Amino acid sequence: MTPKIKLYGTERCHKTKYYQAFLENIKVEYVFLDVEKNEDFAEELRSLYENRKLNFPTITIGKKKLRNPTDKELNKNLENEHNS
Repeated sequence: MTPKIKLYGTERCHKTKYYQAFLENIKVEYVFLDVEKNEDFAEELRSLYENRKLNFPTITIGKKKLRNPTDKELNKNLENEHNS
């Protein structure tokens, strides 16, 4: 089973682009949710944070939420999801 990974960000954000390339490079399936183009995605992202801010990029892996993670953090969480 493929982990359910969501990447919240915007097309103009260089960090979002970095994570897109990172995930594609390691051949991980994910869904890109552009919070500028779609208000539903923006609302979904706001609901993840108590302050209701658009904190992007944010990556969710299952129930885990990663805000601007390092490569190491991201790899560790992807591995954990894959092995669970």
